[in-house]
Amino acid sequence: MSKARAATGSATQSAADEGLSPRRNPELTGHVEAEQLLLDAWNSGRLPHAWLIGGTPGIGKATLAYRFARFVLAQEPPGDSLFGGNAPATSLHLPSDHPVFRRVASGGHADLLTVERQRDEKRDRLKRDIAVDDVRKIGPFLRRTSAEGGWRVAVIDGADRMNLSGLNAILKILEEPPPGALLLLISDNPGGMLPTIRSRCRKLSLNALPEDSVVNLLIQNRSDIAEEDRPALARLAEGSVGRAIHLADAGGLALYREMIGLLSGLPRLDVAAAHAFGDKLTRKQDDGLYETATELLVWWLARFARSLARGQWPAEVVPGEAALMTRLANARGLERWVEVWEKVQRLFARAESANLDRKQVVLNALAALETAAT
Repeated sequence: MSKARAATGSATQSAADEGLSPRRNPELTGHVEAEQLLLDAWNSGRLPHAWLIGGTPGIGKATLAYRFARFVLAQEPPGDSLFGGNAPATSLHLPSDHPVFRRVASGGHADLLTVERQRDEKRDRLKRDIAVDDVRKIGPFLRRTSAEGGWRVAVIDGADRMNLSGLNAILKILEEPPPGALLLLISDNPGGMLPTIRSRCRKLSLNALPEDSVVNLLIQNRSDIAEEDRPALARLAEGSVGRAIHLADAGGLALYREMIGLLSGLPRLDVAAAHAFGDKLTRKQDDGLYETATELLVWWLARFARSLARGQWPAEVVPGEAALMTRLANARGLERWVEVWEKVQRLFARAESANLDRKQVVLNALAALETAAT
């Protein structure tokens, strides 16, 4: 979210954002099978000590992790065994007025430790990695006696953001897990984690949400988003309500419409419009427009290439996309457009690492599309 948007956000938006916070969200949408799998593991009396919850960003991984953490922490202290012979549980749901729910929501439960990326105050954004010193707190925490006589639960939100030292610290815990301890690792890219960590965790992969579920969540939580924009945002976000909200806050849908309008002139770009687009994206360094637009352009090219490979165009986010894809496909084949996608992706990555002129980078990316389409 841009600084300007953060400063002027409405009370409705702030309340909605709080409601969607995984710590404070009592509801889970679209992951019935995953919840049942956790329930079955709990009821079996042989709950794995570590879970790796994976899936694309913004689909509810952290919401599910906190839902399970609250459930485990709310169970009666064990007797002779970790499960105490209680009746089988039928739901992970805990009402928002439950004492455990309230303590988890406020960050005040003594038997729950959350590790995540911290905010870089100077740059006003999250740091790239999780601090290794934070990861190293997990081992002592899980080994100590429970404050409430039950389980100790540690949640690592963004586990794929740990560096090698952090991963090795987690590996030591997984090799000798303490009794009555539960470790929940949340990852956008579980395949990129160490194989030795993956092999010691029970893996749980979440699917993207259906479009209608994303629309319904936007209706429930973001009434400030225009009704006519919700379906387009849901489609643009590909099943991620978190991404849909991010794009809404960043002005992503308006940028996408402008970008598709600009590309619709291919095989000949409107030079004046291209320069105006570049100026708009690079007028300020901290408003996030450049990052959002370049991300959307790379996403659109990947979507176009995948659809061309399948021989079927996807449902349009905005009118005119299918006609644009058809015209570009007639100009060049799949291999050429994959090359363009890879070139644009490398160009934007190099621009960040080498601090290149952003407007020129945008113009070069558009020129690459124009050359391919000619």
